Amino acid sequence: MSAIFTSPAFWKTVFLLVLSNCFMTYAWYGHLKTLSGKPLLVAVLASWGVAFFEYLIQVPANRIGHAGNIGLAQLKIMQEVIALSVFVPFSLLYMKEPVKLNFLWAALCMLGAVYFIFKD
Repeated sequence: MSAIFTSPAFWKTVFLLVLSNCFMTYAWYGHLKTLSGKPLLVAVLASWGVAFFEYLIQVPANRIGHAGNIGLAQLKIMQEVIALSVFVPFSLLYMKEPVKLNFLWAALCMLGAVYFIFKD
């Protein structure tokens, strides 16, 4: 196991990226449920308002991770895996979308990406 996984900076980065992705997932997709009857401009402005809070968390997450010796490509793969980890429950529980076998295949591909990007 890579020493990076025992680093406090790694876990702080993961926590902040999970939190920021909760905001971003809602900003990107929540309006489809909550503002579908509103004009596009209202949805865009509401999404930007939510995304502002995402950026307040995401930018420090990446700074902490990068300062903690997490490489740029590693940060990106972490972001993508976390984004899917937040998106799937959001899709299932909030948006009531059906589970598909493709979720499993996509998750396996992402695990492969994590393996290779963090491989020593």
